[in-house]
Amino acid sequence: MQLQPTILRFTQMLSAVLKIDAEVVDADLVRIAGTGPYSKFFGKKQNTSSRIFRYILETHEEKVVVKSRTDPLCEGCTNKNGCREMAFLGVPIMIEDRCLGVISLVAFTEESRERIKDNVQLFSDYIKHIAQIVVSKVVEKNNNSEGLDEVFTNLIENMDQGVLILDENNRVKYGNQHALTNLNITKEVLHSLEINIQPLSLHNNEMKGHQQHIISLGGRQELLVGQFYNTHGHQLFLMAYHQPNSTLMIPDHEPQFATVIGECTKMRQLKKLLTRIANSPSSVLINGESGTGKEVIANAVHNLSDRSPSPFIAINCAAIPDQLLESELFGYVKGAFTGASSKGKTGLIQAANKGTLFLDEIGDMSMTLQAKLLRVLEEREVMPIGSNKAVPVDIRIISATNRNFQEMIATNKFREDLYYRLNVIPINLPPLKEREGDIALLINYFLEHHTQKIGVTYPGISAEAMCRLNAYHWPGNVRELSNLVEYLVNVVPEGDQIDVDLLPPYFEQTPECAITQEVLSDDCSMSLEEMEKIRIEEAIFRLGNRKMVADELGIGIATLYRKIKKFGLSNHRPA
Repeated sequence: MQLQPTILRFTQMLSAVLKIDAEVVDADLVRIAGTGPYSKFFGKKQNTSSRIFRYILETHEEKVVVKSRTDPLCEGCTNKNGCREMAFLGVPIMIEDRCLGVISLVAFTEESRERIKDNVQLFSDYIKHIAQIVVSKVVEKNNNSEGLDEVFTNLIENMDQGVLILDENNRVKYGNQHALTNLNITKEVLHSLEINIQPLSLHNNEMKGHQQHIISLGGRQELLVGQFYNTHGHQLFLMAYHQPNSTLMIPDHEPQFATVIGECTKMRQLKKLLTRIANSPSSVLINGESGTGKEVIANAVHNLSDRSPSPFIAINCAAIPDQLLESELFGYVKGAFTGASSKGKTGLIQAANKGTLFLDEIGDMSMTLQAKLLRVLEEREVMPIGSNKAVPVDIRIISATNRNFQEMIATNKFREDLYYRLNVIPINLPPLKEREGDIALLINYFLEHHTQKIGVTYPGISAEAMCRLNAYHWPGNVRELSNLVEYLVNVVPEGDQIDVDLLPPYFEQTPECAITQEVLSDDCSMSLEEMEKIRIEEAIFRLGNRKMVADELGIGIATLYRKIKKFGLSNHRPA
């Protein structure tokens, strides 16, 4: 019990990493540590579950129960009917031939039971590995209270993910080697730089699960995904995802540019232009392919302008039939036509008074409506349908199209005079394939946006998956990317990264993205999956250590085990 605080910190971290409650008892069946329902009554001897614990202490063998109450060890238990445990995995804590206690994982829900059932060998190996490190340090420092910190840091050093320890001001004061490697810094640099971590979103402190953060490494800033844990005076940051050796530019977080994501040359020039033209009353025409984000730009112009307190009203001219579009834009008075509301209707042009009216796909507007819109621009007044009195309006019109106006003007499908009225300030939006470096920023933005919208844990994305997305040509532009990220957020397993196996099949592997480039066979018909299977199998046989295998392949531990299960491989080096 003298080491109980250290063991408790270990148990809490173990439970947080594996997402299952954990418990530790000593050789006398005294509870040393626990989480969930077992997070109290430390120092007291076990009454329930003692049969299973005694079995492990006596046999020095692990015990797995995936269907409680029906296991032979549960027969005769006086607490059988009231037992809440649905599954159990217990591992003996061994020093030479002595069993010092038991570390166990306990499932209280069907979901946790399935996690234990599907990952028995993985969880068992992980607990044994960590337990040996703890026990060796406990033996070395058993009579020295100063050894507690060393035990704690050794636990962290041997975790499979990056861990940072922070002070009360969120400054990093220690990091394990996994974290230092990912951040591309040394321990000397860690102690010489002012390093701190802050949430990327102001709302992240209210969110549970993994979230995006900004880590400041001296003059360098990078995106980091992970979660804070407070345990016995220590604030831990468990890293879930970081793009190694790549400094990501942090998006501009001024409110008016919060949704204009992009730091490539063209987007930087665009942001400067938006700032310069924001307060002008002149009309703006945004040209760009479908899905490039024309409404986002129109909204940014409005938010930057002194019209921002007034309405921003958007309408898609291509989505509304011509007659309905006229009444929507210009409104009508009582009795203007059959079926008209008895109260009349205020049109969107009038509703946008003092503000901004955004007309998307204006190239689809009929010639009749074009003439009426031209009059609004010239006279700064609108005539509702059925009225003989014009209503003055003060609006700025921003329009957008993906059509060729020169061809439409030449074929009498669009009024030339209206075109020049709309095209006072032209803005050209580049397609996503021309925005070098912006895809990573957009992916991280959409990951945060969709995880918060759906209410799931931020997953992060592997370097290989990011590489394939960067290499894709994106015919649907930013809209296609947003839709894909929303799909991936929905299908990625909780706590896992988005990896290449989750991407749709049309994301072909490119030479620069290939993980398995070694020549494995002269058979050119061998598929990428077959190559990957052979590569993983060879690495397991040669290295024998799952962490080393994952590092060599450049993938995460969870991804490695998913692929091992997918290909039906063994987790261990053959004897």
